[in-house]
Amino acid sequence: QVQLVESGGGLVQAGGSLRLSCAASGRTFGNYPMGWFRQAPGKEREFVAAISRSGGRTYYADPVKGRFTISRDNAKNTVYLQLNSLKPEDTAVYFCAARRTIGVAITEDEYDYWGQGTQVTVSS
Repeated sequence: QVQLVESGGGLVQAGGSLRLSCAASGRTFGNYPMGWFRQAPGKEREFVAAISRSGGRTYYADPVKGRFTISRDNAKNTVYLQLNSLKPEDTAVYFCAARRTIGVAITEDEYDYWGQGTQVTVSS
């Protein structure tokens, strides 16, 4: 079992930056590929970014490519999402997720564990 806790959300002006963190419990964090998803008001949850167990492979949704960066520190049991050049349409609750199966994944049903989410609000 893995427990995930997100932090780092907040209110920021368009063009600004935030860094989200997701702290995981357990000693086997390095065994889990990780992902970030987001859900805007009235919309379905959508994929944002994913990272392999070692951090050597990353994958991004088209709307965030070149602006967001996913990374991880397995010694600290933490995955990060750096959000730059934020836009009002990035406003959402951001969730991190872990999957038991090897390989980067981009759909919700491929992930087994979820955090509670952290709110990101971008003002225009």
